[in-house]
Amino acid sequence: MASIQRLRPAARRTLQVKTCTACRAASSQQRAFSVFDRPPPNYEGHVPLTRIERASLAIGSGVMSLINPYRHDLIAALGEATATPYFIYRLRDAMLADATGRRILRDRPRISSKTLSMAALRALPAGSVGRAYVDWLDREGVTPDTRSAVRYIDDEECAYVMQRYRECHDFFHAVTGLPVVKEGEVALKAFEFANTLLPMTGLSMLAVTTMKKQERGRFWAIYLPWAVRNGLRSKEVINVYWEEQLERSVDDLRRELGIEQPPDLRDIRAKERAERRKLAKQAA
Repeated sequence: MASIQRLRPAARRTLQVKTCTACRAASSQQRAFSVFDRPPPNYEGHVPLTRIERASLAIGSGVMSLINPYRHDLIAALGEATATPYFIYRLRDAMLADATGRRILRDRPRISSKTLSMAALRALPAGSVGRAYVDWLDREGVTPDTRSAVRYIDDEECAYVMQRYRECHDFFHAVTGLPVVKEGEVALKAFEFANTLLPMTGLSMLAVTTMKKQERGRFWAIYLPWAVRNGLRSKEVINVYWEEQLERSVDDLRRELGIEQPPDLRDIRAKERAERRKLAKQAA
């Protein structure tokens, strides 16, 4: 298995727009247009947006995804609308600065049930990355085929970077062990924000306001500190070539990335439910 190259430290993940040459170049190449003079798409499925359309998409998808955080299409739209003009270029530059990231950009791998054999992953030894991934998919009842195609990012290479981030999201879940319940998603989004700086991941943390009191307390006391600490200190997870890590020990990969597992959220919630049932039975 290919080793993951050492990435830039968290201190260099700063919002220095002046140093984002790709961002300046892309901005200079774009011309203003209206809905009546829309340019042709840059790739299959691409929809060029005016600034007003992009702002409207960001606001609308942001509000609606807060109301219904399980609308993945809205979260995807929010991610694309807020990723430009800077943040997705910063993430692309992080890949270009890393040997493994450059290979990913060159190879353009995709993650789906067509490119990964679920049966083969289930046959891997317990404790391997691939087995942890498929076990997480089975436990949570999800598949790798639910990720929307990128449509609203103009630069074709940056569109792939966003698609790659989106398709790797379940690997982040598997490595951290966080479930798809709202608590787990918000905790993982906090980790992703500290690690990738994508605005959507930070905005998603507003969903904490819709949690129950006990869940909010747990997020502030346990999972947010974990997310910030691990997201900042770990290597940039966008540069992991997951397809080459499937047979590797998931514990070894965590150590190399600098990620510690948070407390098992499903176990905590199960114990709380059991305690509530016990108290209800005693009160009856």
